[in-house]
Amino acid sequence: MKIYVDFDDCLCETARAFTVIAERLFGKKVPYEDVRFFNLKSSFDLTDDEYEKMMIEGHLPEILLSYEETPGASEVLNAWIDQGHEVSIITGRPASSYEHSRKWLDQHGLDRARLFTLNKYGRDSFIKNSEFNLELEDYYKMKFDFAVEDSPMAFRFFDHMPDLKIMVFDRPWNRECEFPNKNYTRCPNWEYIKEKVNK
Repeated sequence: MKIYVDFDDCLCETARAFTVIAERLFGKKVPYEDVRFFNLKSSFDLTDDEYEKMMIEGHLPEILLSYEETPGASEVLNAWIDQGHEVSIITGRPASSYEHSRKWLDQHGLDRARLFTLNKYGRDSFIKNSEFNLELEDYYKMKFDFAVEDSPMAFRFFDHMPDLKIMVFDRPWNRECEFPNKNYTRCPNWEYIKEKVNK
């Protein structure tokens, strides 16, 4: 099988880290369970300048490498790879974060998983003709059997694969969204995702 896996808030606890960053930088105390919007500018009630400052901070190499792994993630992905499945981690992180994102994966035992940065939200000046950067036209040529994703804003990137099964990692910002069709399954953790995919 070919399996798509999102990085932030599927493999690691990015939003939890940003609650700490927002409080440290701006004194904004927002409990994790109150992060109701995928757009963190809205969740933390930030100005444009504050949001930009927070995102720069959150993508510093030492910060990226400090994100905690989501429990069970590396174990499940490595089990899939051991079974012969192809795992592609496709992140909306900016291309400039590739090196340290790759290092994080390697440090967490995921050196066999492929990593791509995809210009999901049109907010990055991507490096052209790179082996790890995908523009949308490149991505739409790819096909997957399963996807693990947390962001409702990313669901539209699955429309070209009508048979794709999407495992939606349960997060506060996706609990009120309506899934587009029956291919979407809400999943509380990696153990649940493993059981669904292995069926």
